[in-house]
Amino acid sequence: MSTRRAFLRSGGLALFGIGVGGVPTFLARAAESGKIIAPYKKNKILVCIFQRGAMDGLMAVTPFTDEYLKAARPTLFMTAAKGDNNGQLIDLDGRFGLHPSMASFEPLFRDKRLAIVHGIGSPNNTRSHFDAQDYMESGTPFNKGTSSGWLNRAVGLLGHEASPFRAVSLTSSMPRSFYGENPSVSISNLQDFAIQMRGNPVGTNLAAKSFEDLYDQTSSSLLNKTGKESFDAIKLLQKTDVRNYKPANNVVYPTSALGNSLKQIAQLIKMDVGLEVAFAESGGWDTHFNQGAVTGVFSRHVLDLSTSMTAFWNDLEAYQDEVTVMTMTEFGRTVKQNGTGGTDHGRGSCNFILGNKVSGGQVHGNMQPLAPENLEDGRDLAVTTDFRAVFSEVADKHLALNNDTLLFPDWKGQKIGVMS
Repeated sequence: MSTRRAFLRSGGLALFGIGVGGVPTFLARAAESGKIIAPYKKNKILVCIFQRGAMDGLMAVTPFTDEYLKAARPTLFMTAAKGDNNGQLIDLDGRFGLHPSMASFEPLFRDKRLAIVHGIGSPNNTRSHFDAQDYMESGTPFNKGTSSGWLNRAVGLLGHEASPFRAVSLTSSMPRSFYGENPSVSISNLQDFAIQMRGNPVGTNLAAKSFEDLYDQTSSSLLNKTGKESFDAIKLLQKTDVRNYKPANNVVYPTSALGNSLKQIAQLIKMDVGLEVAFAESGGWDTHFNQGAVTGVFSRHVLDLSTSMTAFWNDLEAYQDEVTVMTMTEFGRTVKQNGTGGTDHGRGSCNFILGNKVSGGQVHGNMQPLAPENLEDGRDLAVTTDFRAVFSEVADKHLALNNDTLLFPDWKGQKIGVMS
């Protein structure tokens, strides 16, 4: 009984794949037909992608005219200058070049649907992955005691009738961004499910022959609104065979974790089940050694990121006006490469914002020449844009929120015009 009570108080469920076998086909047919499942309808949807490990923004979007960067990275530097042997970058604006493995982003940038913010990061100068991710997801970079995540607070500000699928994370455990009082679910695989209490240690998962069994075994007097909505979400998801999903426009998603997550988010969007905030993540960005330039580990990761996001966008078709996608990473990498062909923990990085309402086709932010006197701590790209300035603007403009004080306590900065 105590376990059941704790489960119901958790405010969210983590649903993850365990190979439970086939599931029915109702929602697959609904998705294919475009049927809206009452009482939900099309909502504005914010999709956030966390690049865990700290992406090297200077390699993803390179200020290729900067002679200081060229000197600091003898084997990693690339340029977009014509006639140069290292001229593989995609010239965006005469100053910044996009990594060649992100070529799928170029049409979106030219079409002004993709915006880039450079020099973005946290005002807290920690170089701990754990702490920096925690600060970014809580939205309070100088307060470790914040119990909620900024996306959970955003959900609370939406202020209208909620679907059990209002906030969904396509991850195996609930991300810090979704911690809080507002209902959310974490689903790593729409095909097979088990129930895990959010935050439970390994081995304390609740078990039942079916979700209906667990629902029936739970005393109705213990069911609060959150618990009831979460069970409704489970029951809804049980009715689809997602293996038969066919993306629009002959889109082929990468077979990576991120590609699979975004494919499933696209499915949920097309089901019109009330999704408003979605979360996915991409790992492996901690490139301390053998980072590579045109090819290598970094190239593989940016290829996955860009092709996954582009496939997702092309798959959305008529839903594109409703969706904005935003990436984030806890910090950047050092300006100077290290002795093992990589880069170490730094400060500023860049992020990508994709949507029809962004101020696209621009590299936003205030990046100074990478001369030693302009570097943070004499070694890093300075953080000139507080991540909260961008996150708040995207959330406010796209989701029509109007309470930055609640969304990002203690932040009183200015937005930068990344949304139109």
